[in-house]
Amino acid sequence: MAAVRLLSYNVRSLRDDPAAVARVVRAVAPDVVCVQEVPRFWAWRLKRRRLARACGLRVAAGRRPCGLAVLTAPHVRRVAREFHLLTPDAGLHRRALAIAVLEAGGVRFIAASTHLDLADAPRLRHAGEILTHLGRARARYRAPVVLAGDVNEDPGGESWKVLTSHFQDAYAAAPTGGEPTFSARDPRRRIDAVFTDPSIRTAGCGVPTGDTAPTADYVRATDHRPLLADLVIGRERPPPPG
Repeated sequence: MAAVRLLSYNVRSLRDDPAAVARVVRAVAPDVVCVQEVPRFWAWRLKRRRLARACGLRVAAGRRPCGLAVLTAPHVRRVAREFHLLTPDAGLHRRALAIAVLEAGGVRFIAASTHLDLADAPRLRHAGEILTHLGRARARYRAPVVLAGDVNEDPGGESWKVLTSHFQDAYAAAPTGGEPTFSARDPRRRIDAVFTDPSIRTAGCGVPTGDTAPTADYVRATDHRPLLADLVIGRERPPPPG
């Protein structure tokens, strides 16, 4: 078994205060960070490396399109990585899925970051495509899956239902801290999520709150609040004989 602390965070292309983003991340000491809206234009590689370094992490997965990345702490080993563009829609941002196959405490798992569309039909279609990609990755690497990201939809929406038909909603399983993630200034909606395979136990999930949480930096950092999940991940069981 391995205890893994995973953070999902939409950083709005670091247009606000990158130093505040780094303070928020460092304060909760995650093992893995699934990031949305990382810089994807001029000097994008350098900006991502700087963000990772400022957070005490390194880049484990992500490519230029779509602003997705998976960052990891030094003790987390990257086994493999994948990046999948989702089907395009004219006039809308291209969406994608960044996958990192990781190992911590001798346990292998998959961490995936995504950012779904504001439009209903593409969001729903992409949720199904994500399940297909993650199903293949789960079988290929024989590892349980954690999917995190900006869903752009509240719980109970059609895309949310598609995802929770295969995954557990970590916040619903073990709510800890705050619930709404958007906006950072006036949080009223839970549109960011961590979803886990049923074999993964959630010890707690929510927006960090309390005396030790860097809440003063939330508004400075970006327009979303961070979503933190403490997970307990076991080794994948071998298939039954025959």
